[in-house]
Amino acid sequence: MKYDVIIVGGGASGLSCALTLASSRGRGWQWAEGRKYLLLDKGGSDLNKAYLKNVPGLDPILGKDLLKKMRKQIQDWGGVDMLEEEARSISQENGMYTVNTSSGKSFTAEFLVLATGFHGFNMEGLEAEVVDNTKSPKPGRVMIRHKDFEVLPNLFVIGTLAGLSSHFTSCAGSGVEVACEILSRMAGKRIVIHDVPEED
Repeated sequence: MKYDVIIVGGGASGLSCALTLASSRGRGWQWAEGRKYLLLDKGGSDLNKAYLKNVPGLDPILGKDLLKKMRKQIQDWGGVDMLEEEARSISQENGMYTVNTSSGKSFTAEFLVLATGFHGFNMEGLEAEVVDNTKSPKPGRVMIRHKDFEVLPNLFVIGTLAGLSSHFTSCAGSGVEVACEILSRMAGKRIVIHDVPEED
């Protein structure tokens, strides 16, 4: 099945990326309408074990509850398929990326975003340099080397897998940043999505 963007990983960075992409819909931008996004996630985000008390502007909340809220936000915008699938391998051909899952399914997209966390990276087929994540307070954590979050043309890495610290806002911000870059490439101009209150 073909999508415009595939995001692998449904934690803070992956969901933030998906939400920002989805929120480009319904704004009168012709290039944004009809876009299809896919998020693959097995539910292993570290947020499931977190209690967040120092996120700016957010009342204290269990990480698992925040994940549910973010997924609901994405569903409200529409345009994002969220599947419980494990990505096992990646291939690239003619400017398109194909992600194969452990259940035997294949998905293809022009843009691919990896947000699988820093516990390890064992997806086959990707020519990328996996190194230590020096911002992790625990040893054995990894990151994928990149430049401005881009590993290969139109293949991005976000969150702790990009070498960031594991704070929610750091990871979420990287997802938003990469989503804005992808939307800018789709539009052929710089795109940053802002909302303002409706006038009475």
